[in-house]
Amino acid sequence: MIHCKKITKSFGDLQVLKGIDLSISQGEIVAIVGPSGAGKTTLLQIMGTLDKPDSGEIFYGNVNVNQINDKELAAFRNKNVGFVFQFHQLLPEFTALENVMIPALIGNVRQSEAMRSAQEILDFLGLSDRTEHKPAALSGGEKQRVAVARALINHPSFIFADEPS
Repeated sequence: MIHCKKITKSFGDLQVLKGIDLSISQGEIVAIVGPSGAGKTTLLQIMGTLDKPDSGEIFYGNVNVNQINDKELAAFRNKNVGFVFQFHQLLPEFTALENVMIPALIGNVRQSEAMRSAQEILDFLGLSDRTEHKPAALSGGEKQRVAVARALINHPSFIFADEPS
């Protein structure tokens, strides 16, 4: 479960998030909707621990992620959170398979196991014949599926998907 309490965030004089309270239970699917510039991506990045709020608290279960140091937070995020970014954020010098493997390797999964898991997820997503292609050689939809596979590789507790996911 994620529990956000009184989350605020400003960029200069522009206050984007104004005391957001939100709880998401395990297995729950939540869509955050609103006009462009409303703060949806900012909220996802804060909830996913990629950014910090100006004020407020975020709890994953009993863990207040605002009180974890940066190194522990990175390890926590790698284990518990998967991201599908709006613009894929695939590394251009790596193949689809390698892009999917990266979070597992960061999490100290053996290379052979990371490769097996990445291949399995890419197969499931219909990308068996595209694993050795770099992002520049993939269509937009293929890039998005690689990003989904990358988000799933560590079997996270939570997946955050930004538009157009």
